[in-house]
Amino acid sequence: MRLIAYLDELDLPVVGIVDGDRVMTLDRLVDQAGLREELAMLDLRGLLAEDADLAETRDALARALAAGLAGLPAAMIHPVAPLDPGKIVCIGQNYRGHILEQGRPIPDRPMLFAKFGNAVVGDGEPVIRHACTGALDLEAELAVVIGRRMRRTPAADALAHVAGYTAANDISARDLQGVRTALADGEHGDGQWLRAKGSDTFLPLGPAVVTADELGDPGDLAIRSWRTPATGTDAGREILMQDGHTSDMVFDVPALLEFISSVITLEPGDVVITGTPAGVGAFRDPPVFLEPGDVVRVEVERIGSVTNPIVGPDGEVPAGSPATNLLTARSHPARSD
Repeated sequence: MRLIAYLDELDLPVVGIVDGDRVMTLDRLVDQAGLREELAMLDLRGLLAEDADLAETRDALARALAAGLAGLPAAMIHPVAPLDPGKIVCIGQNYRGHILEQGRPIPDRPMLFAKFGNAVVGDGEPVIRHACTGALDLEAELAVVIGRRMRRTPAADALAHVAGYTAANDISARDLQGVRTALADGEHGDGQWLRAKGSDTFLPLGPAVVTADELGDPGDLAIRSWRTPATGTDAGREILMQDGHTSDMVFDVPALLEFISSVITLEPGDVVITGTPAGVGAFRDPPVFLEPGDVVRVEVERIGSVTNPIVGPDGEVPAGSPATNLLTARSHPARSD
């Protein structure tokens, strides 16, 4: 299944199931396929906690499709970030190519850091380059969504606890992080990553959570990112930044989940962000950083793309920029008859 979130009539996030160019809403499954009514009122984190392995939801969907029930046209749905995670555990330095482009040694254990819910935005929503940074960067990542509680779970059993996967962009303020190429003479970073990576809007997620059974092997996925600059000789042209593969991970998904759950209990709806491949802006020659007006896109094979405009501290963008065009299209979506 491909699960999205959208806002209901009370502006609360609820779950929809993508079926081609249509979306099956859970309230239709209540009315037409016998789904428990309380499940239809939950966001994805709540649904994962209440419906173990999504068994009831799957059964209701199967009944609905067998009866020929159609979902709503996707153009009628206004999607948001697919879930509001509980914990967000992130992995640094986990792709060999990314480690080598920094001249660092391959680590002997995963490097963990955290983000919080304030960082999460959905496909099409703005990423704010706040006034404390002048060196914003992108990082394409595979995000793992936990479906069953994990505590001291061995790697051999880890994937049985995964509900699904989505695409993530680990937006990073490289100057705050302390990356040398982002710093002017005499400047230094914070000495830790919380502000650099945990600022508001610094974690685009989406466009959907693809369930583990549909996605398959998380170690066999292409992962890419692009930047569309607002200025310069390439203005308006989408430029490939990262072109990697999850097989380049130093620690694969089961190993990461074993390592984390040995000391941090993971609950349904928690998310693990698994690291980024080579090609980020900070380690290019010369470095490339994101500016208001730019657009960034991250794609994970078999999941899809999450695309976001870069805006200034108060939401400002240059007139006619790629970001302006994306924001305009989002505020005036195509109508479906």
